[in-house]
Amino acid sequence: MKKILALLSLTAVCAVGTAIAQNNDSHHNSRHHGHIKRVLLISVDGMHAVDFANCASGVSTVNNGAPYCPAMAALGTTGVNYVAASTSKPSDSFPGLTAIVTGGSPALTGVYYDVAYARNLDGPEEVTGNGNGPGPCPAAVTGFTTEYEEGIDFDKTKLNGGAPGASLTDGGIASIDPKHLPRDPANGCNPVMPWDFVRANSIFSVIHQSGGYAAWSDKHPAYASVASGLGPKALDDFYAPEINSDVIALPGVTTPQGISCATIRDPTADLTAWDVSFQNIQCYDTLKVDAILNEIDGKDHLGLKQTQVPTIFGMNFQAVSVGQKVIEKNIGVTGGYLDAAGTPTAALLNELQFVDASIAAFVSELKKQGLFDTTLIVITAKHGQSPIDPSRYVGQTINGTSPATLLSNAGFIPMSESTNNPNGIGPTEDDVSLLWLNSPSETSSAVPILEANASATGIALGQFYYGPSLALNYNDPNLDPRTPDIIVTPNVGVTYSGSTAKHAEHGGFAHDDTNVVLLLSHPDFGAQTVRAAVGTVQVAPTILEALGLDPSALDAVQAEGTSVLPAVQLK
Repeated sequence: MKKILALLSLTAVCAVGTAIAQNNDSHHNSRHHGHIKRVLLISVDGMHAVDFANCASGVSTVNNGAPYCPAMAALGTTGVNYVAASTSKPSDSFPGLTAIVTGGSPALTGVYYDVAYARNLDGPEEVTGNGNGPGPCPAAVTGFTTEYEEGIDFDKTKLNGGAPGASLTDGGIASIDPKHLPRDPANGCNPVMPWDFVRANSIFSVIHQSGGYAAWSDKHPAYASVASGLGPKALDDFYAPEINSDVIALPGVTTPQGISCATIRDPTADLTAWDVSFQNIQCYDTLKVDAILNEIDGKDHLGLKQTQVPTIFGMNFQAVSVGQKVIEKNIGVTGGYLDAAGTPTAALLNELQFVDASIAAFVSELKKQGLFDTTLIVITAKHGQSPIDPSRYVGQTINGTSPATLLSNAGFIPMSESTNNPNGIGPTEDDVSLLWLNSPSETSSAVPILEANASATGIALGQFYYGPSLALNYNDPNLDPRTPDIIVTPNVGVTYSGSTAKHAEHGGFAHDDTNVVLLLSHPDFGAQTVRAAVGTVQVAPTILEALGLDPSALDAVQAEGTSVLPAVQLK
């Protein structure tokens, strides 16, 4: 598989044949008339299509009926709005981001979740920050939990991830501790870096290889995975302050709405992570907002040195995701929605307004630098959040159990995934359950246990995928060491969590998990609504097409036929 993809990638890159001019708005690409010179890619994690519809048009009972995201609404007047866009399935951040930047499904990329399992890999040399491992390599029986989130940092408690010599907020590739990574016994037990874990190349690699300047900002250093294909050299600038680090004051940081972060805004919150507080998350996201503003000005992400305006750059926002799912008991505030129509609570409204103010700042800076007319802005999301309807939420493990627990107790789950492992990171369960068994041959024995306990596990109205129904879209587990043996999608609203600090989650296949905002905006576009079903995987080839590059330079375009988005006005 790797050899085939490597040949595809090399052939595709050689076929690109189009160099990208750097900061030269007089340049015309060969594939279209050259009105797009760069792409600003924004993931507003959690943002549904209905969130954009409501905030752009207004809701009678919110904000006096006025639109509460005027900047995004303005972009919509010169944008193509895809209202039936779907994320990857599973809809976790890691496969969601990977789909957007590679154009590939989990079957191709091998990315199912930030914490998953691989039958051909062994455990990390040292226990991770989240308790995964260690594991011997080579092991008597190969197979171990894979982790690509905060646990692979040198020190996940620090905003800079513990990167040696890094400044207070400067998390990035140097924050990744190779001893915390899964190891490949077929490659001398070397650690599998995030960009090598992904089995398909990304737009960052293609654009950099073609002479472009590529930059990205995200929530974990692990998301340097976006460099898949070329590896770290594909990212001319990468910024990833650790979101699950201890909350600290940020002198000199002010949100786009003018609120100072020089002191901790919500000091009574849990201060072991930024994403459990409606106020603290905005200060965290502002670090990345400032990075984008610096890059628009032709500087590096910290604004310390002059570089150049990127050809492809962007970031993810966490504020809306936090606004959707958090219950902050310390201040007596609950986020999320008031009803199934997506009417936001006051907490969620504030997060949406924060993100909109940030996007307004991007637009303003692009215009100030004379770059707005030649920049394509893409707004989408790695994942949605489920359920929108607050009455549907069920914390299943409070009064029931989970599929992984049942099968762990029955002896079917490998120890690094087992709920009975006192030192492990645990199974892959949110509002989906991905189950890797000791062997695919055990599937026929494991499924009846789940079927007999459908009510206790919240699956009475859900679905099981295994055998042909799974292999059709996710490869045969007997042939692909990354494919789960069983995927369980429970009743809508069911989450395998005992937490009382949230009332929504993502990762599953439900409509609220997967139907996200997808807006492509450029001053030359006319407003258009596309109701045809599309996928966020189509963002990657569309970005290459917009920049005058060949979409077939992507492994996913060749292997899976991922197409450019319909109705996008590039010609």
